[in-house]
Amino acid sequence: MKERSKELLLLKDARRVAESDWNAISDSLNIYGAATIESLLTSGECEHLVALYADENAFRKKIVMARHGYGRGEYQYFAYPLPPLIEGLRTALYARLAPIANAWNQTLDNPTRYPATHADFLHLCHEAGQTRPTPLLLQYGPGDYNCLHQDLYGDLFFPLQVAILL
Repeated sequence: MKERSKELLLLKDARRVAESDWNAISDSLNIYGAATIESLLTSGECEHLVALYADENAFRKKIVMARHGYGRGEYQYFAYPLPPLIEGLRTALYARLAPIANAWNQTLDNPTRYPATHADFLHLCHEAGQTRPTPLLLQYGPGDYNCLHQDLYGDLFFPLQVAILL
């Protein structure tokens, strides 16, 4: 029964992501290097994710940004198993973003191609020894900020990131 519930959540997330205007998102990424997806989460889902920050069991590691020169504020990396909402959105968004990343690499004459499914990409990462989950949740207070940087955990990485403002 638990597996069936997980499948239903993944379908729900795939439908909500599919409802976005992916032609406009792709065009915006190609022109500006960034795009906005409106109303990806409900207010209740945002509140749920914000409340998760206090649950130490949901995370594998906490980073206080000032200690590392990353800015001010903090963030925590989710632990496996990921919360269903994070896993579902990650899976659905990857499927839409992989063709864009592949088109960019083709234009740049970069031979790297990303598999069609997130599960296949994770399999490649795990085979390469990259087994830690990378989704994270940031917490900012007044005046906090995040310096521009890129987190890479090995030779395999996906070139696009999704940031969701809660």
